Amino acid sequence: MSIQQPVRLTELASCAGCAAKIGADMLAQVVKPLRQRVVPEQLLIGLGAIDDAAVYQVSEQQAIISTADFFPPVVDDPYTFGAIAATNALSDVYAMGGQVLMAINLVAWPESLDTSILSEVLRGGMEAVERAGGAIAGGHSISDEEPKYGLAVTGIVHPKRILTKGGAKPGDILILSKPLGTGLITTAQKRGLVHEDDMAAAVTSMTTLNKRASELLVEAGPAVHATTDITGFSLVGHAWEMATQSKTCMRFDYAALPLLPNVRHYAEAGCIPGGTARNVRSVGSHVHIGEHIDQYAQAILFDPQTSGGLFAAIDPALWETLSQQKEVPFRRIGEVTDLVSDLEQVILSVE
Repeated sequence: MSIQQPVRLTELASCAGCAAKIGADMLAQVVKPLRQRVVPEQLLIGLGAIDDAAVYQVSEQQAIISTADFFPPVVDDPYTFGAIAATNALSDVYAMGGQVLMAINLVAWPESLDTSILSEVLRGGMEAVERAGGAIAGGHSISDEEPKYGLAVTGIVHPKRILTKGGAKPGDILILSKPLGTGLITTAQKRGLVHEDDMAAAVTSMTTLNKRASELLVEAGPAVHATTDITGFSLVGHAWEMATQSKTCMRFDYAALPLLPNVRHYAEAGCIPGGTARNVRSVGSHVHIGEHIDQYAQAILFDPQTSGGLFAAIDPALWETLSQQKEVPFRRIGEVTDLVSDLEQVILSVE
């Protein structure tokens, strides 16, 4: 059971509910000029085709996955915040088709806060890593007025079974493993407008590992053409990343999107995270929105997610198998359409 204390962690965060990510467009510009003089051939995935994590091959059978993620509190309960932040960081390993080996805590913490609160954050993170089959092996901390927590994660994957963002093909089905709306609901919590049951549903989603979803996609083999996880850049932001890596366009069926309870209500109530506008600025020009998709539905499309689900482009022949299994509630949400020769021609259509 988590401790009870009067501090509202989200009040100490500058951007609760939006994971405080740099916009996808800005990040691309920052990374674009970086050119390493020597890139070892064992570095299978690095700054070239940017993906969810780096992958370094160590043998014919094994490659190491390395990733890191941390952010300010998106909920007030310290144990729950730790569990969410850790689950979110672990997700990049699963997006690459890997297994978690170990993790190192990354902590920024105000000296004015009781250390027992931080202990609960770390306990939440530790237990999430344990559920993933890994272990906390150390960490690094700094003093900061805004609390932040996350992990640097090491995983392992077979070099021939890596899942990547690139590779989606026209005719592929687009699937998603978790509902959308965590940014709207956590923002509603910060404003004191959230219903307890809705918050509980969001927490359950954010603390659910993408482990089994990843395993199912890896087991499907070559029928899975591209995979990523949905986090701070929103559904359309991460879809745009996949589409540009694959040089394809995508079409989404808005009515088919899985949503957390009462997400539209919170959009209508104005509980829009700060990251939403940033996502619109980053990729909005590449998205064609159908006339019947109103501003509240668009807020959901661009809603920055925390610890969202896996998003994949798969061969249509695989869908019957995935849709019949009961472990992970994959939803069919769209399709991959045209190939393009110029990234400026990449368009996401939402109908």
